[in-house]
Amino acid sequence: MFRFDYSVPFLRWALLPPGQPAEWLIGVRAGKKQRLFGFISGIPVHVGVNGQEVKMAEINFLCVHKDLRAKRLAPVLIKEVTRRVNLHNIWQAIYTAGITIPTPVTNATYWHRNLNPKKCIDVRFSSLPAGLTLSRYLKLQKLPEKPQIPGLRPMTKKDVPFVHKMLNTKLK
Repeated sequence: MFRFDYSVPFLRWALLPPGQPAEWLIGVRAGKKQRLFGFISGIPVHVGVNGQEVKMAEINFLCVHKDLRAKRLAPVLIKEVTRRVNLHNIWQAIYTAGITIPTPVTNATYWHRNLNPKKCIDVRFSSLPAGLTLSRYLKLQKLPEKPQIPGLRPMTKKDVPFVHKMLNTKLK
């Protein structure tokens, strides 16, 4: 349903945090031109679990060329990144999946709303749901003119310390 087109600066930021082991960025190249056919990344993260900080790996950006998806390249990439993370004495990881995975520890449902659905469809970030015309879809996605929550307003610079404190409290 979604197609991601990340910028190079964003990918550098996401894939190269401080302390990033280079061997956790794994690509499979082949052919005369050494084209990239598969990729997976891992980055070290510290996650709070029951009030304790646990060192884990965050696995992300798994992608496999469409011609190789039936060739079981994804499980090979997952096993390899797991092996390399384990060499650093890290035995837990966090990741998301668009499918049900075996023995999940937890699951979450998240909702998002495109603020500009026409542009998202135009640039092929998302697609028009089956059975809907563009005008009907835009009408369904239309936001109200004013916020429905009393007192809701844009955040200002003076709000940053309080919002930062609230966010850290929530994330604990």
